[in-house]
Amino acid sequence: MSSPSTAVPTATAPAVPKQAWQALIVLLLGMFIALLDTTIVNVALPSIRNDLDASEATLSWIISGYALAFGLALIPAGRIGDRIGHKWVFITGITLFTVASLFCGLAQDDTHLVVARIVQGLAGGIFVPAVTAYIQLLFPGHARGKAFAIQGAVLGVSSALGPIVGGLLIEAFGAENGWRLVFYVNLPIGLIAAILAIVLLPKRSAEEIRPQGGLDWIGVLLISASFVAILVPLIQGQDAGWPTWTYVTIAAGIVLLALFAFWEVSYQKRGKTALVPPTLFHHPAFTGGVILALVYFAAFTSIFFTISLLWQGGLGHTALESGLVAMPFAIGSILSASQSNKLSEKLGRNVLIIGTALVTIGLGWLWLILANTNPADITSWMLLAPLLIAGVGNGFFIAPNVQFIVATVDRPEAGAASAVIAAVQQIGAAIGIAIIGATLFGNLVVAGPGEEALATGFTDAAAAAMLVSAAFALLAFALVFALPKKVSSWEGMPQGH
Repeated sequence: MSSPSTAVPTATAPAVPKQAWQALIVLLLGMFIALLDTTIVNVALPSIRNDLDASEATLSWIISGYALAFGLALIPAGRIGDRIGHKWVFITGITLFTVASLFCGLAQDDTHLVVARIVQGLAGGIFVPAVTAYIQLLFPGHARGKAFAIQGAVLGVSSALGPIVGGLLIEAFGAENGWRLVFYVNLPIGLIAAILAIVLLPKRSAEEIRPQGGLDWIGVLLISASFVAILVPLIQGQDAGWPTWTYVTIAAGIVLLALFAFWEVSYQKRGKTALVPPTLFHHPAFTGGVILALVYFAAFTSIFFTISLLWQGGLGHTALESGLVAMPFAIGSILSASQSNKLSEKLGRNVLIIGTALVTIGLGWLWLILANTNPADITSWMLLAPLLIAGVGNGFFIAPNVQFIVATVDRPEAGAASAVIAAVQQIGAAIGIAIIGATLFGNLVVAGPGEEALATGFTDAAAAAMLVSAAFALLAFALVFALPKKVSSWEGMPQGH
């Protein structure tokens, strides 16, 4: 078994066209700014709150609205890319993202900013599916595993570097102008990526199998309505005092999600191309991985939201100091993501077990520190070890998880599969931020005037929020065991079983 399977990838690896690697650089430029924007804004939230007089619900909307729109766009964008080619879908999305970033920076009130952020998230959701789809289509065998590892490193590092970059900008240019530069930083990168994409991204090859028929617009409507119905009350509920409509709307969203599943099955039975092909979920690894991705991203993305608000709003540190707190996480992600592909080939599912275990330990340790330390005694040095451990775990998890799932589906469905995975990740992030935001602000009680009371109130609230994040991570750890130990197509070659 070992000699024939290893001989083919070794022989074909040098044959990967140079244009494929050039295309990967362009694609990852886009993914970098899309994922950077999931966390870079966290460190700017206190500045935005003061400058625009934004409410607590608005702060959650700035983060969750982006993730929600991102997730809603991913699945239809992946299907459209499969049908017409991913090149111009990517170019359209990255261009719209760049323009939306400009309008975020120009926002004069919180409503303007939230709307621009939603458009920005929508644009990100349009172009990101092309990244994983192109990797699946351009890279064979072991080269594909290497490309997925690079993608995972960019994903983890860009997310972790966000607070640091945001802190540097606000420190250098002041609170009023710095938070606007958090969005303007996307402009040169987005412009370069759009221009290079026109030149370097390959067009659809003649031998590619194209899904037949029109786009499943009823499916798009059902799944969009479902996600909106579930997430809007989660985001708005705490600020509104959890009235009856929030529970009714969440229940309606779950019903709509079930209707979407029934519709997709019937749509495909009529010989049409479903938005989310039900056959994707015939693979246990794909189904288990989708659920795992939802829970993991709910745990992972929310920690920067909590730490940024605590560090600046509660403990009175600067935006740069808040951003630097995340440095150990970034370093851990860089180190482990660079080795994740090699480890995944050797360890299979165990690399995901190690990753989620380390994240659970790191977040659990952070909770213990916040719950048992006097706010005046909390320093960034106390958080260094747990954040480093969580970062290492995050790097081990990200790339192998994507490869593990996408490798189980057929090549023509690469866009759909990658879009489903990415959509679930973003929906998980939106759910995580909504729940963590509700927990944080719901437990925020400042018992009296003065900095000490403020610090105590924020620290207690952050401890409660971090406990929820740690619980999500623990659930993700348990869910990893539902995945198979090995995948027959681990090298990335699609299987039609």
